[in-house]
Amino acid sequence: MATTHPAASASNSAARPSVIQLAIKERPALYAAFIPYFSEGGIFIPTAREYRLGDDVYLLLTVMDNPQRYPIAGKVAWITPANAAGNKTQGIGVRFPSDEKAKQLRQVIEDILGPISEASSRPTHTL
Repeated sequence: MATTHPAASASNSAARPSVIQLAIKERPALYAAFIPYFSEGGIFIPTAREYRLGDDVYLLLTVMDNPQRYPIAGKVAWITPANAAGNKTQGIGVRFPSDEKAKQLRQVIEDILGPISEASSRPTHTL
């Protein structure tokens, strides 16, 4: 189960990035949220808040029982609107930056999930 806690109010100006705390505590939830198709990796965040592609998002991500919180300054690169086809969860996909912290996080996620095949039939929040 993933939990989100927006730490910035919706009234903030578009110039300031949103701050979102996300804790993914179960392997199936991590599989459904991880976006390996972005070259740097990314994560899907369930939210009803309005975002636009390219918006800056500052993410504090906790994965499974790892006590470390990973700070990620990413960008919105995927939007699933409300009432999307296939009963997809409303939210955003945040593309990780190409920095060391994001590379470490991607490695942690891939170590937990193992090899991800593009041919997998298991549904995710994005593809």
